[in-house]
Amino acid sequence: MIRLAAAVTTVVPPESTQQALGYPSLFLLVLVGALVPVVPTGALVSSAAVVAVHQTAPFSLALVFVTASLAAFLGDAALYWLGRRGLRSKNGSRWLAAIRSRAPEERLAQAQEKLGEHGVAVLVLSRLVPGGRIPVMLACLLAGWPLRRFSRGNLPACLAWAVTYQVIGILGGSLFPEPWEGVVAAIALTVLVGAAPGVWRRLRRSAPAHRSN
Repeated sequence: MIRLAAAVTTVVPPESTQQALGYPSLFLLVLVGALVPVVPTGALVSSAAVVAVHQTAPFSLALVFVTASLAAFLGDAALYWLGRRGLRSKNGSRWLAAIRSRAPEERLAQAQEKLGEHGVAVLVLSRLVPGGRIPVMLACLLAGWPLRRFSRGNLPACLAWAVTYQVIGILGGSLFPEPWEGVVAAIALTVLVGAAPGVWRRLRRSAPAHRSN
């Protein structure tokens, strides 16, 4: 029995088991996060990159990149398709309502202005700026962009997004010897990156008030 257990451990090492479960889980979570923008997909990618840094299997980081970017791209495409379907419907749809609820009028107006000036390039930046994806997606919907045009711009956006958060994970994983320490560091960096634009906007709004006083 002991020899059999040792043989099984040799044939299927724990790292292989983690990969077999980890990549499908990462794909599903990022896909759901693209459809329901409350899942912290950036933190998921960074954490997966930390684990990949500490693995000995080749191409682990490449698999994280491919899995995350593909899931994000398919999730965005599905959400955009659902949004376009809602626009054509007389009663709209809950998906379109969800997109509208997460795109404040001020952010939507800015997205529409930038989309008119720069076109597809705005899509790439929208995924790199926390909270920028949904307003730009809604601006594309209201501008009547077909799914094919949106997807052409969204593909490099998803690739750039996956690279950015993977680099955060690599930094976190390289600084600490234990994977869990790197995961904590990566999540902390992700939270800081996500909070920075909101803090900056609040400071800009409060600056005129201080000057007037």
